[in-house]
Amino acid sequence: MKKLVGARYFSKKTVAWVKSAYITEKKTSDNTTENIQPTVDSSIKSLTLHDDNVKLRSSPSIGGHIKATLSKKSQLTYLATAGDWYKVQTKDGKTGYVANWTATPSTSNKPVTTNANDLAEATIVLDAGHGGNDSGALSQKKTYEKTFTLQIVKKVAAKLRQGGAHVVLTRKSDKYVGLSPRPALAKKVHADAFISIHLDSSPENNQASGTTTYYYGKSKDKPLANALNKQLDHLPLDNRGVEFGNFLVLRDNKQPAVLLELGYINDSNDYKHIHSSSYQTEIANDIYKGLTRYFK
Repeated sequence: MKKLVGARYFSKKTVAWVKSAYITEKKTSDNTTENIQPTVDSSIKSLTLHDDNVKLRSSPSIGGHIKATLSKKSQLTYLATAGDWYKVQTKDGKTGYVANWTATPSTSNKPVTTNANDLAEATIVLDAGHGGNDSGALSQKKTYEKTFTLQIVKKVAAKLRQGGAHVVLTRKSDKYVGLSPRPALAKKVHADAFISIHLDSSPENNQASGTTTYYYGKSKDKPLANALNKQLDHLPLDNRGVEFGNFLVLRDNKQPAVLLELGYINDSNDYKHIHSSSYQTEIANDIYKGLTRYFK
């Protein structure tokens, strides 16, 4: 069974939307997660459960036979990954699968006792703004914000993974993703940080320039915003500072979250940097350094 983002309900006389929390979808035998070939992520050594009563199953599916029920804070040896499931071994030698939203991966064999006290133990959700038919802001060159946010996110993801972080992307290609599923994903994977990447736009071309870091929750989000913003001082564009932002991906986020506006796409000078690979690499390096500072 798998939760749906949403579905329409049809009766003889009505058509309506039903909240996804109230419906489920059963996969057919041709589309079951049990057929996914496991792969091994060499950066993961162990897992610590952050939920109680976690089921250890015989196959990577919620329909798999329950071999054991595990308690919160149990440490498991990582064996492989199969879709949204980890293949693991318990301390008493049982092997099976646990859902990835119930466990925090670690690059060491030490249990994760807090959300994360090191970047290598952190789960980071990177959100490339817009996508698909939502193109975002338009540059003077008629290129789209959605293109550059994805390019930047991919560079940031590569850098963070080199540092041992577990990175999850809200989108990996030019496809549409609604706003609500983005913070929902952060909650599902128990993200230690959620970073939404965007490019700003002014009402008139060449009217504004620079980067801005937005947060919503003062206690939950602002420490992350401050840590990242400090590093953005090293970029070639002016740093406009840290500001409160009433954005859905921040407002509805249960995890520490920020939104970064990394330049004005309709400013000629900013655009020269935005579409350059070197600028995108600088952003990746600065976010990496900022997160390293944040998790100390």
